[in-house]
Amino acid sequence: MSFRISVSGAAADAVRATVPTLITDLVASGITAQDPALWGQAVEAEAALRLGWTESVTVSRPLVAEIVELRAALQARGVTQIALAGMGGSSLAPEVITRTAGVDLTVLDATDPGQVLSALNDNLAGTALVVSSKSGSTVETDSQRRVFERAYRDIGIDPAERIIVVTDPGSPLEASAREAGYRVFNADPTVGGRYSALTAFGLVPSGLAGVDIGALLDEAESISPALAVDSPENPGLVLGAAIAAASPRRDKLAIVSDGTHIVGFADWVEQLIAESTGKLGTGILPVVLELDAPELTEALPDLQLVRVVADAGTELFAETGDEIRVSGTLGAQFLVWEYATVVAGRLLGINPFDQPDVESAKIATRGLLDARPAPEPAAFIADGIEVRGTPHVIGAASDLASAIDALLEELGPDGYVAVQAYVDRLALPELAEIRNKLAVLAKRPVTFGWGPRFLHSTGQFHKGGPATAVYLQILATPAEDLEIPERPFTFGELIQAQASGDASVLAEHGRPVLTLTLTQPKQNISTLFRALA
Repeated sequence: MSFRISVSGAAADAVRATVPTLITDLVASGITAQDPALWGQAVEAEAALRLGWTESVTVSRPLVAEIVELRAALQARGVTQIALAGMGGSSLAPEVITRTAGVDLTVLDATDPGQVLSALNDNLAGTALVVSSKSGSTVETDSQRRVFERAYRDIGIDPAERIIVVTDPGSPLEASAREAGYRVFNADPTVGGRYSALTAFGLVPSGLAGVDIGALLDEAESISPALAVDSPENPGLVLGAAIAAASPRRDKLAIVSDGTHIVGFADWVEQLIAESTGKLGTGILPVVLELDAPELTEALPDLQLVRVVADAGTELFAETGDEIRVSGTLGAQFLVWEYATVVAGRLLGINPFDQPDVESAKIATRGLLDARPAPEPAAFIADGIEVRGTPHVIGAASDLASAIDALLEELGPDGYVAVQAYVDRLALPELAEIRNKLAVLAKRPVTFGWGPRFLHSTGQFHKGGPATAVYLQILATPAEDLEIPERPFTFGELIQAQASGDASVLAEHGRPVLTLTLTQPKQNISTLFRALA
């Protein structure tokens, strides 16, 4: 098979106890038939408009030839690389598809001015830009498009020769793109962003970059019959039960790549599950871990381990261990995890298709961009790091180490730490090492997200899921800012507003927040790491 799963321990018990009921209720065949009643009456209206992903393989087939033809046309115009402006599902799926295929794709899911400038300065004349946005109004993507349009004109290139748009039919972006003469691919409006890997959002940038997207669809198609059958061996039912039905439930899902050929898959799964399930005070929190992660030796009772491996074996129930093991092709993995996530939504009693708390951070950001108040003064400055935070965290702290200690003291026995890094991840990749350092101190799961990318991923869970987390925001003073054409704010102001807006929403929800601003990022990271020693 193109997908295999093996379960043991608590996950195996959950599968044995839950899958028979899912079969009796005809859940698998109901999902395939796009039955909106599976998640309850309150969800039915939205579910009726959000199940198109079950037919993505069939619907997307005609796109393959169009994308291949456009790729050849772009190459004839001197295009040698593809950049992607998109957020959330619009960027995470193409990123894992191209990385797994070993194909270059510049993914611009950032608003840090340094990271945007890096994309602009990387062979602009030989680059085509794919602009992906379902709504067409995403502030990050709109800003990225504007700055690329200006940059193309500045070097004498008509943007219509270089910009390709992927959006829903009838969106504001579609109207403006067609007026500007851009090539437009309409996506299926019945597919939510995080379920769109096998639609135009995943396929257009990946195919233009050089991936064999026909083969990717073949991989997904090969597992489709098994997912449609109400059977004990249905991998979507088994995986959904394993991640959501343990008793007591394990609401942190550690995802470890352990020998798989798929690159970066856990980041895609993180967005799919966190944004789909983290609401109404419940949910499943994916925690992306490396093989040496401290959490894996802590025997945490609320952490369920998933290993993405080269071969999960042929037996469904493993005799030893306490984990979930999955293997398979990338296309099959996409489809199985989508089925499993909506099955988990049914088991949790939530709507797996909405994201009610994502909008709150966007509203706060827009408010700050409109008003642009003076920055909140730092509570204190430690070796060039400005320290701010909610009152219970800052308290009597007078140095960096005591501020971090105060944040961790707010962490309960079932909590987690969320690190949110609003910095240029190309210039400061070493900052990600803070995740393991905090996990050693906290002895609890730690998530790490690059901002504002994570706002379209775990951001929903942080505000809508259980109120058990503490939040460490890390910002950096940019070395150079960048204007956004026809907008009254710069990229530097935008990323600052996004961080401040999210911090304010978290504080309103009663979440403890510590914000550290690195005024000299490279030097300050060493200082920060010493405070965690």
